[in-house]
Amino acid sequence: MSTDGAFSADPWLWFRDSFARAGRSETFDASRAALATVGADGRPSVRFVLVKHADERGFVFFTNFDSTKARDLLARPHAALAFHWATISEQVRAEGSVERVTDQEADAYFGSRPRGSQLAAWASRQSAEIADRAALQAQYEAARQRFADQASVARPPFWGGFRLQPVRIEFWHGRDDRLHDRWSFERNVGSWRMRRLQP
Repeated sequence: MSTDGAFSADPWLWFRDSFARAGRSETFDASRAALATVGADGRPSVRFVLVKHADERGFVFFTNFDSTKARDLLARPHAALAFHWATISEQVRAEGSVERVTDQEADAYFGSRPRGSQLAAWASRQSAEIADRAALQAQYEAARQRFADQASVARPPFWGGFRLQPVRIEFWHGRDDRLHDRWSFERNVGSWRMRRLQP
């Protein structure tokens, strides 16, 4: 969304425009975003995820439900995401509540993954300690053998997705002399409140 053009009060129009431009210029996957969660001890934890879908319902990413981030989200279903696209000098931040996606959504995405990635989802108990690389390779080989005679790999019951439903989305556009442009969208009942912020 051009910062000099007409302003839309719909943050999803802004996001789709920024994401499309980032997808044409970023050398890395433009869907990567930092995801922050909070643990039982009240301390934040952050890691990068790939946001596989984004629309008016929220931002969707997938993981092993035994992972640290999933355990955080299942116990405390609130999170924050941050995209940074250096090639277009833009950032997008989102904060809100989190819910699990439906099994149908998880099945559809899992079915679209390469077979090797599907097998890896079975092989890895994400975030659990493991002795060495050889042990991980052995777990992968066991998964490969398990599904060797099957045309497709079923989604593991411990693997699925989350949707962050934003109550706040902020857009940051880099400008000269650090006089950056920032806009905040905060969800109201049935609409968004748009404010321009100082850099």
